[in-house]
Amino acid sequence: MMTALRDDELSIEREFDAPLALVYRLWESRDHMMRWWGPANFTAVELDWALAPGRKWHGAMTSKSKGLSRFSGVIREVVREKRIVFTFRWDHEPGRYPDTLVTVTFAERDGKTIQTFHQTPFKDVADRDAHIGGWNSLFDKFGIYAENFAIAEREGLRA
Repeated sequence: MMTALRDDELSIEREFDAPLALVYRLWESRDHMMRWWGPANFTAVELDWALAPGRKWHGAMTSKSKGLSRFSGVIREVVREKRIVFTFRWDHEPGRYPDTLVTVTFAERDGKTIQTFHQTPFKDVADRDAHIGGWNSLFDKFGIYAENFAIAEREGLRA
């Protein structure tokens, strides 16, 4: 579910059929993020990510149609299995998009995880709307990854 709160905000809520501890672990681990980070048709090729407040992070992803896209930010807040807050900016197009603040929150309901993604500020509605498809397809990839990982763990295929 996508909710536009104001013209400069984006909020996306997703439910994943995976326990909260697992969903959080997939955000916490750089190695896991490399497998799901990026919209459809993008592949993560670089990611320096560790959940420590004040720590800078950066990454890159590539696609046949868009080429290489670089991004970075700073981890602002980490509350284990509850919230991750970080800044996000596009480095490959300096000045085109403003730096934004991303807040990802997690809650568990009936063995499933409710993840809420919030990003702000965008310079205008068109800028905000340009990000909706990318984030939604990234979370589609994440959902498949998380749910398959949860099945494998339940069946004792992964530690």
